[in-house]
Amino acid sequence: MNQRQRFNAALHYQPVDRCPITDFGFWDETLVFWREQGLPMSIDMSSIRDYLGMDFSMTGIDETTGIINKLDPLFDERVLEDRGDHEVIQQPDGVQVLRRKFMSSIPHPVKHLLTDRESWRKYYKPRLNPSTTGRYPLDWAARVPNWRDAERSNIIFLRGGGLYGYLRDWMGMQNLSLVLYDDPAWFEEMVETLCDLFVGMLEYVLSTGGIFDGCHMWEDMCYNAGPLISPKHFRQFLMPHYRRIIDVLHKHGVDIVSLDCDGRIDKLAPLWLEVGINVMFPFEIGSWHADPYDFRRRFGKDLRIIGGFDKNILRGDLAGIAAEVRRLGPLVEEGGFIPHCDHLVPPDVPLKNYLFYLREARAVWGQGFSLRPSPALREFGLE
Repeated sequence: MNQRQRFNAALHYQPVDRCPITDFGFWDETLVFWREQGLPMSIDMSSIRDYLGMDFSMTGIDETTGIINKLDPLFDERVLEDRGDHEVIQQPDGVQVLRRKFMSSIPHPVKHLLTDRESWRKYYKPRLNPSTTGRYPLDWAARVPNWRDAERSNIIFLRGGGLYGYLRDWMGMQNLSLVLYDDPAWFEEMVETLCDLFVGMLEYVLSTGGIFDGCHMWEDMCYNAGPLISPKHFRQFLMPHYRRIIDVLHKHGVDIVSLDCDGRIDKLAPLWLEVGINVMFPFEIGSWHADPYDFRRRFGKDLRIIGGFDKNILRGDLAGIAAEVRRLGPLVEEGGFIPHCDHLVPPDVPLKNYLFYLREARAVWGQGFSLRPSPALREFGLE
């Protein structure tokens, strides 16, 4: 089987030769530290997966269409203030943030441009037109034949956007939470505008006759104690618009819809399933100790999981890593589960630990069968 056949079979509970070996990605600083631990200096983000011998990366499978479904045009990105180890920048989404120059992780917002109806209609709503030419790749005509090729080997996901996550970034969590109560009609207008953007773009891309392996959405509306928006408001404001997006996808035969939401998703997972979002990714384990087995028991095979290997275990001893790989093995065999680190691999994971994890994953989940060559395992004597 090629990588696309293997991926689709695994998510549809069909016979598969082995589990895909993949990852979510790595913090930029992770490779910096790994070079100090023996990673060749020539290895960067563009070459790390080939060096490790991954089948593909989950990061970017929704970028293969070249479609941009956020703001168009973007705001100018520029440094506004240098504070030594930190700097204040304006991001392409118009938000001003304070970030560290190294080990930046999540930058801290200091000022939002989107604050009220006036700024929404002046700066943001005009940038959410699905017809602007900057949203579509210049080599569109060259891409379409690959989209239509049912025998291709590469995985191609559509971009479905985010109805809450985008607004949370642009406004800030507290400001957006207040809008839900102070001006729900405006909140509805913003969500509807975003949905119009996503539906319009999906209809345009799907009209090419492309055969897509799924659609990926991004929300990040949960934290370690649960959702940032109540299930009541979720059902009232978001679910009708999720349904509009899912209806378009189903009309064109796209039945796999994944959603990236960090944090504790227990209360929202059944609502996402209800509207047709059926893959949770990257399924963080977190301090709340989520478990893929628990979700399979609670939600059945309708819910697929990609991710779900606790990054904290990668920081520990090798025996613990091997034990977790083996523990997840039966769920991999059942199908509907493609495991990898439950977020970007952080810089405090030692290179030797990650390579050991990779070796165990290839042996247990990949069954040592038809694996891509791994120069990393060979060079570090782990093959």
